[in-house]
Amino acid sequence: MAKYLLLVLFYACYTFALDIKASQTGFSLAESYLTLLWHHRVYLYAAAALAFGLWFSLKVALSRKSCEKDAVSGARGAEKQEKPHQVHVSGVKIFYGSQTGTAKGFANMLSEDVKTLGFPAEVIDMKDYDPDDRLADECVSGSVCVFLVATYTDGQPTESAEWFCKWLEEASTDFRYGKTYLKGLRYAVFGLGNSVYVGHYNTVCKNVDKWLWMLSAKRLMTRGEGDCNVVKSRHGSVQADFQAWKGKFLSRLQALGKCEKKICGGNCKTGNSCKSETDRKEEEEEETSKEIGSEAELMESSSDGEESDVTGERKSVVDLEDLGNLMTSARKAKGKIGSQRDGEVVKVSKLNGVKKIDDDGERREMITPALREALTKQGYKLIGSHSGVKLCRWTKSMLRGRGGCYKHTFYGIESHRCMEATPSLACANKCVFCWRHHTNPVGTEWRWKTDPAEKILQDALEKHQDMIRQFRGVPGVKPERYDEGLAVKHCALSLVGEPIMYPEINAFIRLLHSRRISSFLVTNAQFPEEIRTLDPVTQLYVSVDASTKDSLKKIDRPLFRDFWPRFLDSLKALGEKRQRTVYRLTLVKAWNVEEMQAYAELIALGRPDFIEVKGVTYCGESSASSLTMANVPWHQEVVAFVQQLAAMLPEYEVACEHEHSNCLLIAHEKFKLDGEWWTWIDYERFQDLVRARRDGGGQRTFSALDYMARTPGWALFGAREQGFDPADTRFQRRNKTKDISGC
Repeated sequence: MAKYLLLVLFYACYTFALDIKASQTGFSLAESYLTLLWHHRVYLYAAAALAFGLWFSLKVALSRKSCEKDAVSGARGAEKQEKPHQVHVSGVKIFYGSQTGTAKGFANMLSEDVKTLGFPAEVIDMKDYDPDDRLADECVSGSVCVFLVATYTDGQPTESAEWFCKWLEEASTDFRYGKTYLKGLRYAVFGLGNSVYVGHYNTVCKNVDKWLWMLSAKRLMTRGEGDCNVVKSRHGSVQADFQAWKGKFLSRLQALGKCEKKICGGNCKTGNSCKSETDRKEEEEEETSKEIGSEAELMESSSDGEESDVTGERKSVVDLEDLGNLMTSARKAKGKIGSQRDGEVVKVSKLNGVKKIDDDGERREMITPALREALTKQGYKLIGSHSGVKLCRWTKSMLRGRGGCYKHTFYGIESHRCMEATPSLACANKCVFCWRHHTNPVGTEWRWKTDPAEKILQDALEKHQDMIRQFRGVPGVKPERYDEGLAVKHCALSLVGEPIMYPEINAFIRLLHSRRISSFLVTNAQFPEEIRTLDPVTQLYVSVDASTKDSLKKIDRPLFRDFWPRFLDSLKALGEKRQRTVYRLTLVKAWNVEEMQAYAELIALGRPDFIEVKGVTYCGESSASSLTMANVPWHQEVVAFVQQLAAMLPEYEVACEHEHSNCLLIAHEKFKLDGEWWTWIDYERFQDLVRARRDGGGQRTFSALDYMARTPGWALFGAREQGFDPADTRFQRRNKTKDISGC
């Protein structure tokens, strides 16, 4: 602009000079100047306009620059003024989906800890929360959402979280919500599962994490996974896993509240890590310790926003030609972890020995501190790291002369001299009618520390005797029965769990028999090979809780994927035993009482000596089971079922009844001699036969018919006593809490 102005002035002066020379002769000097100005007035106007425009432009530019400086300084001042009052976390909302109450307990614990940090906290049951109306509001509320979810049967969410998970799954793939529906929502997820359930371990928490991420919610930290399987749990129990995850969450929350850290924005895979070196090391150790379920899971976790490059050296983008190498590395990692874990497994061998491993001291105990506390409250006397004993209510009853249990009626045991125990608190099923409400551990193979059989038996006898001694001087206790009760004569291995899982079960049985203590062992028909290799016991039970694959899965909820073939093979193995064998049927009304023909086929498969049919015992309301009093059959209904079933079995008849236990006995006709039933046991004869077999190096065998005894008339079906021993006095409880413990 300045150059253009100079050119115009130069041209005007040059023209002016030429005009002066031309007009000097005719006009005076003054007239010449005036004439010149008039003739060239256009140039003067243009120069004036150009000067004014230049001045105005400079004025506007300087004014804008001054305004921008004022605006920036004002914004900075306002930011400095408002920064101390900015709220980064308005509160924490803790959502839980629980079946047994564990997740709810964790939610309350986390709430208290969050409040101690000065943050408001709210615990919300997922069943009381409508995500369609309220979850989007959390995106702008400034709160952090924590989801504590348990995985239930077949990898499904619990009943309380079912609708929430269903809505979240549908929203994540529904175009009407959009991929940014939950953008701005900050969350963390912790799952409760059991790695024993292969293929379903913490499925729900993984899905919730994935669905939230698909809706553009932001992870506050890496997903936590608690494992109820103490063997594979990183910290020894699901409670310890939660404590470790909770500590990291509270640290991250506190840092977020101070705005010291940015939450993961999902850009880690671009190469810019949003985690500190310490966090990366911790997560590297955590991910290394977790089981790699599949290569797909590994790829999924690496693509999730919160998973940064833990080494800092890998490329964030994987070339197509490198994909094969990546998958090979994943398979090697999986195989390495699997081989390390396989070295920790202790399986029951065919010789009933223990596959010893060098690091026996490094294997974990079955009973965790939380489990010990829960079982102790239920009255268990725990022994070592995996065994227990408890006083049966029928033992207490017979000490007072108020009658014995159905085993007294059916087989002649002395209930006040019976010790109810188990060498393994773990079980391979989660039956809906479990008396223990699933407080005991579960497993499909022995992975825990193993206590010697001698110590288990000695401690069990001592603890049982201590419980008997508590009845000394109690009104109503018969002195002669008190003295007899101190000398254990029978052992019912049916307290809880799966006794046959114990690697030294044969040694334990031999110790019982060496003390002339009879053995009644109950198994849940999931370990056929262990049944075949089991030493002779006084009476071997198999629980037949259902007669079809679907109903068995519904009632027993087994851990094994091949539970049905195992079930059938166990029945076949039972049929190969020569000693007394029993099917134990538990009738659950509206669940398994209509499968008459299928039961008959199973009986033909195992050919048991006896069939006990018992109505299910209602153990009170439990979140772990949907069983109610409506599922408990009346005694008349059990009698009708037994009579119909016996009519379908050509070699069986109804032999005994114990109305007090809502139980009946179907016996094979070989135990009916000359019109009289011989269902009772000659226990002294049995011990003599066992000793003879032991002295003969195991070559001598004997059968169930070698130690039977005649059944008294009062124990027979149809008798006026209905199975109650007339030597005792029946006591009817009135308005008192019923003790449902017992065998």
